[in-house]
Amino acid sequence: MSVEALKAKYKPVIDFLSTRGALIHHLHEEAGKLVLDASVHDEAEKNRVWDQIKGVDGNYDDLKADIKVDANVPAPVVTYTVQGGDTLSKISKQFYGSANQYMKIFEANKDQLSDPDKIKPGQVLKIPNA
Repeated sequence: MSVEALKAKYKPVIDFLSTRGALIHHLHEEAGKLVLDASVHDEAEKNRVWDQIKGVDGNYDDLKADIKVDANVPAPVVTYTVQGGDTLSKISKQFYGSANQYMKIFEANKDQLSDPDKIKPGQVLKIPNA
């Protein structure tokens, strides 16, 4: 497979890394495989990258990935735009799998929220460690 075809196949992974602020050190073809060398902020983010890779190809036998953890890489900033009918609990359930984590979102957004029960459509909220 050509390097262009490999990059196209793994574009969702490359885009994920780019949007999450990861550092991509190398991205090239070697012996018919796409070589990806990148650094991410923490182990949880590294696991998210591997989830993306497995989502593209569960075998990923045409990919050689070296994803390193480097605390100097900035933590990704995830945001969510509030929709009509949303609550912090509902947003928490979406991002963390538990509605009980809503205070984590509230605490991260105290610059614009004074009450966890008062969010408005259109607000852009920071979602910590999502």
